[in-house]
Amino acid sequence: MSPLCSLLLAVALAAVPGVRGNCPEPASLKRADGTRTCAKLFEKSDPYYDRCCGGAELSVEPGTDLPYLPSGWNNAISSLVVAPRCELTVWSSRGKAGKTHKFSSGTYPRLEEYRRGIFGDWSNAISSLYCRCPPAGPRP
Repeated sequence: MSPLCSLLLAVALAAVPGVRGNCPEPASLKRADGTRTCAKLFEKSDPYYDRCCGGAELSVEPGTDLPYLPSGWNNAISSLVVAPRCELTVWSSRGKAGKTHKFSSGTYPRLEEYRRGIFGDWSNAISSLYCRCPPAGPRP
């Protein structure tokens, strides 16, 4: 295959909605009983997007406030997905201190791409978090 054809194929795949490698779609973040999950956090990312959102995963429910992450999760998050109409606020230090960043609805397969100050990024740098989603309105 010529380099031009390879490049065109890569651009076409990148433009197709839903091509996110291993990362789930934000709208699919639901528990088995159908209730909403605010965000899903993943231990692994990779330079290749199709290998991101791997390893251990932690589901975060709406309204979850974690000034101290569960054992093994402090500075271990490399990829994340936030559900529609939700927002995940993270801090770089325990107790909701240090640098902060807000992730709105979407897929974030490589937290290395999100700056944390001048010299850092958010990969393996999250030590506390708060996830919020507005309550779902009545269905007609």
